[in-house]
Amino acid sequence: MPPLITPDLVALDADLGSDKSSVVRRLAALVAADGRAADADALAGDALAREAQAPTGLPGGIAIPHCRSAAVTDASLAFARLDPKVDFGAPDGPADLVFLIAAPAHGDADHLTLLTALARALVRSEFVASLRSAGSAAEVVRLVQEVVSPEPAAAPAAAPAAAAVGATATSAGATPPSTASTGTATPDGAAGRRRIVAVSACPTGIAHTYMAADKLTAAAQEAGVDLQVETQGSSGSTPLDPAVIRAADAVIFAVDVGVRDRDRFAGKPVVQSGTKRAINEPDVMIREALAAADDPNANRVSGGEAAAADSAGAPAGRPGVGTEIRRWLLTGVSYMIPFVAAGGLLIALGFLFGGYQIALTDPSSDAGNSYGLNWVLNNTFLNLPSLPQPVEGLNDGFWGYLGAICFVLGGAAFGFLVPALAGYIAYAIADRPGIVPGFVVGAVSVTVGAGFLGGLVGGIIAGFAALWISRWKLPAGVRGLQPVVIVPLLATLISSGIMAVLLGRPLAKALTGLGNWLNGLTGTSAALLGIILGLMMCFDLGGPVNKAAYVFATTGLTANASRGSLVIMATVMAAGMVPPLAMALSTLIRPKLYTPAERDQGKAAWLLGASFISEGAIPFAAADPIRVIPSMMLGGATTGAIVAASGVQLRAPHGGIFVLFAMTGILWFLIGLLAGTVVGGVAVTIAKSIGRPKAQSVPEDAVDLDHAHSAAPVTQPARA
Repeated sequence: MPPLITPDLVALDADLGSDKSSVVRRLAALVAADGRAADADALAGDALAREAQAPTGLPGGIAIPHCRSAAVTDASLAFARLDPKVDFGAPDGPADLVFLIAAPAHGDADHLTLLTALARALVRSEFVASLRSAGSAAEVVRLVQEVVSPEPAAAPAAAPAAAAVGATATSAGATPPSTASTGTATPDGAAGRRRIVAVSACPTGIAHTYMAADKLTAAAQEAGVDLQVETQGSSGSTPLDPAVIRAADAVIFAVDVGVRDRDRFAGKPVVQSGTKRAINEPDVMIREALAAADDPNANRVSGGEAAAADSAGAPAGRPGVGTEIRRWLLTGVSYMIPFVAAGGLLIALGFLFGGYQIALTDPSSDAGNSYGLNWVLNNTFLNLPSLPQPVEGLNDGFWGYLGAICFVLGGAAFGFLVPALAGYIAYAIADRPGIVPGFVVGAVSVTVGAGFLGGLVGGIIAGFAALWISRWKLPAGVRGLQPVVIVPLLATLISSGIMAVLLGRPLAKALTGLGNWLNGLTGTSAALLGIILGLMMCFDLGGPVNKAAYVFATTGLTANASRGSLVIMATVMAAGMVPPLAMALSTLIRPKLYTPAERDQGKAAWLLGASFISEGAIPFAAADPIRVIPSMMLGGATTGAIVAASGVQLRAPHGGIFVLFAMTGILWFLIGLLAGTVVGGVAVTIAKSIGRPKAQSVPEDAVDLDHAHSAAPVTQPARA
């Protein structure tokens, strides 16, 4: 296994730019230059997309931009000691120590273990001080290797600390901080000491998960509290002992994602927040957990035998209503999108190979099946379908049979779309008890014709029904049946019954009316819809508004989709391609308005935009949202109006220019895309030219990264 860091991945006292995107770009270039990443721009794009979700700056002048990326071939650490410092969003100011943690998209457990070991070491003041005083790149490499791969001789000395951590899911090779003792590993704890259990988890499971755990552990040590943490990270986790959970006075959830097996903590007083707060304010969270343990009205973990009703006056740490609703819906969408991608692209391939009439009814089928289904049921590669006479837009033989297989498989995948949406909305509300009633109400919604509207409404109903029933205090004799029989049975009956009897037909009529309206859109009305969808796609570049428009399009993309639905899909994809392309064009039109790093980002944005990856514009929007976002919305609205008014149709849910084969009206699609790109690019160029000075022209090699281990004399001017 190659080492995580080498001297070639270290830049000491170097000027890597005036903003975090510049620093990330330069560090990604180091990784690629060392042969550890296939594409520096792709790695930087993934890291900056992660950065856009939440800043990676930490107290004490540290930043740990990190990501999983398909561009990474070997797990790597690139380190920079910056001069001048750069703001990464930490509460106490800019950072001078920056680690870019680059993990492969499907990294092995050993590499991920070493990466998390580094993250945990960064909470130790002595390690951070040694990085600041290091005199050479080789010394930095030695310091890091001592942390991630300690000598075997040190194992006996570390054993007491490891034992003290107990149920905390420390990774192999990860050295807990010196203050990491959590008291006893037994459920009883030390006499007279309060007991808290915690779970930490972040989206990538590499850095924040473990740093939050260690910060909480150190704060508990100082407060005289027994704390045991379960880290649900990339390098695996060791679940807390049930006896430890039962003995705990309170629970802390320091999570940016859902808690796995949350019902283990049912009925415990809980304080919940993101990992960033646990890193920045661990002592405050410990105090809040102790206060919750003493408060009979405190917010408690729902579900199970001991669950108590939530109080309206829950203590700090409880998410707001708006945040919760957003989490429910985005959870459903995130689990639904893979079904959309798989099903939509398979259906598109079915039309490519079999012809656009593959979905029509086959006259020779007694059951009234489509050509695709009839051929899959009755033919094989040794008995290829053959048409009695040629049919325009339909291929038989090998390509026809291959297209039929893709079409049927895609339709089957699409059959899970609404059930998955509803099921995981319910899961986000009620955890595992919500999955069964959610999936069933989603299937019922499809059956009664309520479609994705029924899935959204039904998922919420199913989630709250399951949550309510899971809180019932039942007699001990039937309590064991509650999670496996009573909750799924009654919650399914309630939610699906409401959908079938009360909501199904009104929602079906609404959906039918919407479909009829969409199919009848022409001219001005179609252009208006295109403008609205274009504005939504460019407003937050992959955020909730963007996702709402995307889901609206993809849920109508069925095997027998109507014309209106296909027009919406084409409109959404075209508008979503505009932001990266417009920013790339602007960097080409007036390069002096942009820093060298932004000009590099502009080069990568051409491919990102062409691939329908709206997030390619996030680095520009994050650096200058007031000028960039309105300009992108103007370009997206232009593209949306042209594509929708011209009636372009698209059967693929993703892919940009690489799925033109699944499109009708390609010329108008390209005209609309070009027009929006030009409008957005010119608009942002004009906006950046007004009210701010031009970025000075700085040579691309102002910082020679191959020799950046000494101080760089060139200082890039700060941006307005």
